Amino acid sequence: MRKLFLLNLVIAIGVSVVAQNKEPYMTKSLSSESVKSTEVQTSGGSISVTGVNSVAETKVEVYISSNNGKNEISKEEIAKRLEQYDLHVSVSNNKLAAIAKPKQRNMDWKKGLSISFKVFVLKNVSTDLSTSGGSINLANLTGDQKFSTSGGSLNIDNVGGKIDGRTSGGSIHLENSRDDIDLSTSGGSIEASNCNGKLRLSTSGGSLNLKDLKGDIRATTSGGSVNGRNISGELITHTSGGGIHLYDLACSLEASNSGGSIDIEIKELGKYVKISNSGGGIDLQLPKNKGVDLDLSGGRIKTDQLGNFDGSIDDDSLQGKLNGGGVPVRVRSSSGRISLAFK
Repeated sequence: MRKLFLLNLVIAIGVSVVAQNKEPYMTKSLSSESVKSTEVQTSGGSISVTGVNSVAETKVEVYISSNNGKNEISKEEIAKRLEQYDLHVSVSNNKLAAIAKPKQRNMDWKKGLSISFKVFVLKNVSTDLSTSGGSINLANLTGDQKFSTSGGSLNIDNVGGKIDGRTSGGSIHLENSRDDIDLSTSGGSIEASNCNGKLRLSTSGGSLNLKDLKGDIRATTSGGSVNGRNISGELITHTSGGGIHLYDLACSLEASNSGGSIDIEIKELGKYVKISNSGGGIDLQLPKNKGVDLDLSGGRIKTDQLGNFDGSIDDDSLQGKLNGGGVPVRVRSSSGRISLAFK
């Protein structure tokens, strides 16, 4: 049977009402419900979904403040403004829906509300979340997670499963997560740490900061720098406008840059190394005494003294086998220098 909890002036037992966004306008327990999926929509507020350990902890909290987030408004004023909104929480067929949206598109936004949801459900729950202006936060979940915001940040901590998130202008913070992750932003930076699995991270204008990652990783930016440390598996990364700085790598690597310098230190070789730069120099450090097939071409090449090398060396190119050959190492710089060292 469909159960609908209308958020209006009649406050039922177990519902607390306060005027400010610091405390929930309403709290509704879900302890008597069986929730397997969650849909949350709001036009201006933030969304948070957190996995909990027991049904007794499951609930929905609704936070309401003025649209600009600055002016304090009374609960009477909130109730008056809510008349311009469709606002409800419902559970039907094991699906939780928390929806807040204006009744009319041409409403007076100076009298609008910021309506945010905090949802606490069991960990193995899928989500479908959207907001036009606020941030989205996910924590301690497994399953299919799909979420988007037009202007806020994305924050993901300890989430597993298929993760698909988008923001049109905010930053992305990802940590302690796994499996199949696809996140993108049109303007913000991305920070990812302590994650493993298949990672797809992209931004159109911000920087990438990668740390303690393992798996099949694609990380690209159109305008920012790429910084990474302690990455294993396979990493493919590109930037059109910033530098690339990668250290403590133990992975197959493809890195390209159109505008800045590249500085890479590899402690353990993977299956291949491919590095290209059309606008700056390249500094590459490889592990000592390993068999590699070297193919370097640039404006000027500088390298440590090569022992056990069979090939040719010129000012602008280096080709041959080191220590009998092995992992292919291909480095290209259109006009800049290439510096190759071993440690």
